[in-house]
Amino acid sequence: MVVVTHASEETIDECLQRLRAAEGVGQIRVVDNASSDDTLAIVQRHALADARVRFIANPDNPGFAAACNQGAADCRLPWLAFVNPDCFLEPDTLVRLRGHAQALGGALVGADLIDEAGMRDPAARRADPVFWAMLCDPRRSALGLPVAEHTPLQPVPAVSGALLLLPRVLFAQVGGFDPGYRLHVEDLDLCRRVRQVGATVACANDVRVVHLRGISSRGRRLFVEWHKHRGLWRYFCRYEAAQRRCWQRGLVWVAVWLHFPLAMLSRPGRRTAPSPAG
Repeated sequence: MVVVTHASEETIDECLQRLRAAEGVGQIRVVDNASSDDTLAIVQRHALADARVRFIANPDNPGFAAACNQGAADCRLPWLAFVNPDCFLEPDTLVRLRGHAQALGGALVGADLIDEAGMRDPAARRADPVFWAMLCDPRRSALGLPVAEHTPLQPVPAVSGALLLLPRVLFAQVGGFDPGYRLHVEDLDLCRRVRQVGATVACANDVRVVHLRGISSRGRRLFVEWHKHRGLWRYFCRYEAAQRRCWQRGLVWVAVWLHFPLAMLSRPGRRTAPSPAG
């Protein structure tokens, strides 16, 4: 169990209380990326109360993906789960996710994420981005997929990094998260590499988890949007650029970085969700 924190004092206490009370949790590793609030003090209290909880305090912020890899390297159990500090799990969440993953032969599985009002998060089920297609038809920019309502376990191209579970051997096989993604898009990349080695990615539609979204991103809109767009360009270069002509690659680059100031200007009061924190 790996939790990456940064300025997470509002939610980390309840998150850890729920994880400690959850079934089947043998280890909890909290990796803190240079929080300046009371996050680390709260985590320390949990570590003193429960030997399963250990923390790594990074003196700087190496990014979400790198911190996830740090936490995974310190775990020794056969299953890994990555949980955002603003996700509140039920006692049976992880056991049920592991059961689904085992039923698929060792898959990467996410949950049906909802907000405080019970609204579903479209990032829980996502398609692969195809940048040239999105540029030609902006309607394809929405990557969220519809829910297969009567299907408990829905195979999808990608799930949210806010909560995902997979076998340690599969995580090692694909090389873990790519630390080149600082924030955002690393979950899309991980899911794609999992599928490339022949494993399944699926959303457990019958496992519902509250995800508050964007608690630690408040006041960091510039930082979050910059690294999100940097991650989008990295993903394009890895998976699509070789299929495009030079002028097409140039247009995608312009579109990605033109969208950056537009994202900064649009809906300034809206919470921006960390990537899994996805």
